[in-house]
Parts: sequence; C-alpha cells; structure tokens
Amino acid sequence: MIILVGPSASGKTEIAKILIKEYGYQKFVTTTTRNIRINEKDNVDYHFINKDQFINKIKNDEFIEYVSYNDNFYGTEKKEIDKNKVLIVEPQGLKHFKTLNDPSIVSFYISVKKEIRKERMIKRQDKIEDVNKRLICDDKVFNNDVLDFVDFTIENNETSLKEISSTINEIYKKVAIL
Repeated sequence: MIILVGPSASGKTEIAKILIKEYGYQKFVTTTTRNIRINEKDNVDYHFINKDQFINKIKNDEFIEYVSYNDNFYGTEKKEIDKNKVLIVEPQGLKHFKTLNDPSIVSFYISVKKEIRKERMIKRQDKIEDVNKRLICDDKVFNNDVLDFVDFTIENNETSLKEISSTINEIYKKVAIL
C-alpha cells in the first residue's frame, strides 16, 4: 500500500489520482459518521456509517486510527489495507500505520517549497485568508518530525505530477514486500 503525506497544495491528491488511473491502484476508502453530500457515493468516497456503528468498530479494534472532527468521526479501517491501495494521511495518521510494521506499506512525503504551495492555492482560487491559515497550520503539522516516520521524500517543485507518480510506483514496486 502506498501512503502519501504532504502539506496543502503539495500535489498529493492529484498524484493519488494518477496512481489510480495510470497504475491500477485503488483508493483506500476511509470511514465517517458525517452525512453523505450531494455527488458522493457510499463505499466510494467514504464508508458512511452512524455513530453507534463507528463506536462498535472502535470497541472491536477495527481501526488503525480515528479522529473526531466537527462532531463526526473519521477513521481508517484495518480491513482496507491492501497492496494495491493508495491513501493520503496526515503525519499523525502515518505514525499509526508505522506501528503496524507492515513491509507492504510504503510512505512518501511530498515536499514542496512554501512559496510554490502558496501560488498553487491562490491559482486554484482559495481565499487568501484561508491560504495563510493553511500555511501556518502546515508549518506546525508538517515539521521535521514527519521525516522521521516517512520512508521516502519526493520533491514536487519543478517535476511533473506524472513523473512523480511514475517514480513513486517504481520505488513501491522495488521496496514493498508484497
């Protein structure tokens, strides 16, 4: 399984899409208690369940990690782990995956200069106050500590996302014990 970690506008979502489309990986579907939104599909975008079901899964130790956010639960279920899946997580989530000591799970930190990320967020028309908040938050969340847990760091400053996806796929095929 490929895990992608990176700050806002690092390209991780687009890289995941390319890995899925070009290399046949599948999206690791996470579980949530929030309401399904228009155009979302159950078991595609998320596994949508109610809070009682989620709490039962916690009691049954079915999650690798979970969080409560905005009065809803979000979690990654152990049953979703598969060599052909790709998942995007925050550094805290990565730490939980690393405790599994699973040699088929390989993590990649997508590193991008702050100025480039800011430009990308502005280009995609994020509000400037939101951009600044995310950059400040990312400075706290994506400190050097994440580098202690990630397997590989990939620079995404000048390289195309297709090239980065190809590199990730090649590294994964070489190092993952499947």
